[in-house]
Amino acid sequence: MQPLRLLSVEPSDRGSQRCRLGPALMSALGLRLGSPLLVSVPGGSCLCAAWPRADLAEGFLQVDPKCVTPSLIPGLPAPLTLDPGQLSPAPCSKLRGVKVAVVVQSPDFKQHTSPGLVHELVRDMLRGVYVHRGYVVNLEAFKTDIRYVAIDDIGPDSASAGVITSKTGVEITEIQTVQHYRGLLQDQPTAPLGGLEEVRASLREILQLPLLYPHTLTSLGVSCPRGVLLVGPPGVGKTLLVRKVVAEVGAGLVVVRGPEVVGSRPGESEETLRAVFQQARSAAESGACVLFLDELDSLFPRRSGSSAPENRLVAQLLTLMDGMSRGDRFLVVGATNRPDSLDPALRRPGRFDREVIIGAPTPLQRRAILSALCERTPVCPAVNVAELARMTAGYVGADLSALCREAAMHALRESAKGSGQQAVEMKHFQEALKLVGPSCLRGSLGRTELCPVPWEHIGGLEDVKSKLRQSIEWPMRYPEAFVRLGLRRPRGVLLYGPPGCAKTTLVKAAAASSRCAFLSVSGADLYSPYVGDSEKALAQLFREARACAPCLLFLDEIDSLVGSRSNDGAPNGVQARLLSVLLNEMDGVGLKTVERRGGEKVLQAEGAERSRTDVELDFQEVCNKDVMVVAATNRPSCIDSALLRPGRLDHIIYVPPPDLQARLAILKVCTKSMPVDSHVCLEELAAKTELYSGADLANLCKEAALLALLEENMEAASIQHSHFQRSISKMNPSLTTQQISSYLIPSQ
Repeated sequence: MQPLRLLSVEPSDRGSQRCRLGPALMSALGLRLGSPLLVSVPGGSCLCAAWPRADLAEGFLQVDPKCVTPSLIPGLPAPLTLDPGQLSPAPCSKLRGVKVAVVVQSPDFKQHTSPGLVHELVRDMLRGVYVHRGYVVNLEAFKTDIRYVAIDDIGPDSASAGVITSKTGVEITEIQTVQHYRGLLQDQPTAPLGGLEEVRASLREILQLPLLYPHTLTSLGVSCPRGVLLVGPPGVGKTLLVRKVVAEVGAGLVVVRGPEVVGSRPGESEETLRAVFQQARSAAESGACVLFLDELDSLFPRRSGSSAPENRLVAQLLTLMDGMSRGDRFLVVGATNRPDSLDPALRRPGRFDREVIIGAPTPLQRRAILSALCERTPVCPAVNVAELARMTAGYVGADLSALCREAAMHALRESAKGSGQQAVEMKHFQEALKLVGPSCLRGSLGRTELCPVPWEHIGGLEDVKSKLRQSIEWPMRYPEAFVRLGLRRPRGVLLYGPPGCAKTTLVKAAAASSRCAFLSVSGADLYSPYVGDSEKALAQLFREARACAPCLLFLDEIDSLVGSRSNDGAPNGVQARLLSVLLNEMDGVGLKTVERRGGEKVLQAEGAERSRTDVELDFQEVCNKDVMVVAATNRPSCIDSALLRPGRLDHIIYVPPPDLQARLAILKVCTKSMPVDSHVCLEELAAKTELYSGADLANLCKEAALLALLEENMEAASIQHSHFQRSISKMNPSLTTQQISSYLIPSQ
């Protein structure tokens, strides 16, 4: 049989539930005039009555979509070609009873029309209509306020379809508006909420109690919460969480953004805000509703002494929230990443009753987010999601989404070059990590482009390297052992020693090997001519470091940054104030509430065993949730004694000048990439360079290479032993015996 081309319905057939087709096809399907017919189309199906075409032409189909699946309410897809196999007879018996939900156009009709009148209108309009369980009957052709009737049930003694007669009992279970019904039907694909199960359950409970059980709370004498405030850093998923939970609860959603409310003329903003609350109140008459105020701090900041427009807008919001009665079945939900900027009057019970804090994701939550994001991407099975979760410290949900997108783009570029491999591999994620960093560090004061330095590039200092590995690497690699023995990661490490002995290079190597976030700051970055700005910048630096913990915060030349209070400097000078901030940040009473990471507990099924990867990630979070401060100085006597006690700078490590073996190792590292002549004796050079620091030895090799170029007119092929000897004769060591002896007993 030939395929059928779907044409638009005739105007005279609108609302008749007729399906016009050729008589030969009707005969082939065994249909008679008015027989029920089920037409399956992409996205749904339609129940109609078979009717011959007026021109008796074959190969064409005209369907009046009166009884369709909810997905086809906007109309049938066009243009469309159907196979005759998509048409099938649908046996429909006379129904004894049917349960329906009525959808009306306006809230006024629902409020002012008696249920009896609605019942009679629905019975008359449904008489003689073929219906199907779960389908929707379109009644717009009657030109009344009753637009749709959703068929909930057609009785247990009937099949899935039937015809309504004058003897069929019609029971109306619910009356709702078109706006609310279409909102429930919207099934927009949203990003999965990996790692937010606990916050999601908490928010859902807050929304469900007042919206779905208002009478129960009233009978108990408990007032419904009026508002919920979501607090969390940008990109953590506050807006997405609200939309997801509202869809799960089945409530309507009214979204308000800043530019939509603020007007140019006086009083316009307050008028718009009143209209928004009235819109939410009208939407709540047809069902539960949520009024979502996004970026609350930009709309309702802390009031100042002047008569600014924001003051009037805050006062209007306070009045509207206080004027909400028990009959208002809508909840106000606000979201902000700057709760301290809000007016304090908004944060009291009776307005925003509950505050839900969504912290930066923990390693376990990052793994859940990455797993959810990778479900939609062809990822190679060899990709270690747990390892990615460890490497993405400080990343929020938006950052992880951008990371996966960038990794997929790398895979796509490789595939376009002819490799034929489209799956995303671990190397693509590693390349994406170089481009996508944590958003909390964008524009950060201490963000540093760290050039990785391996331990092998640092000659000598084996004892110092071992101590640094114990302090920085071990808690990252063996967190389970630390937790088992009750050990805590050191709060801080101080490296002191003569200038040029690789203190800064050691920190770079430790940061590269530990794979944690790295921030570096100096006095020039912090000092400001304005009183209080330096202390504020240092506190902000610690907040950023805690947001991306585990983090290494490097304070180079700390003696010039904070100094000592025992010296004759000003007691209230900027150094003393910075020192006070540093002491409080390193061992303060606790974190601010808004800096909480993840959740307080992990939801887990009773009796379920956790995988080893989950346990390891948990140990990683417990052992490495703090910021480690690494400081360097060549004047330890100038540092305040309060900073040197255990609990702040726990480990004080002396970085000595290189001895004979260390100098030999440094010379081997420095000459590794140089064309050194075979007659060059590095052991002899190491013996002649006593009191040379590591920087002096690197400079010695550079000067020898320059001498070789100078002697041979830029055509030197190798560096001779004589070049090194001449360089030694021209250089003086930067260290002295007296200077080295002053470091042997550091001032505490």
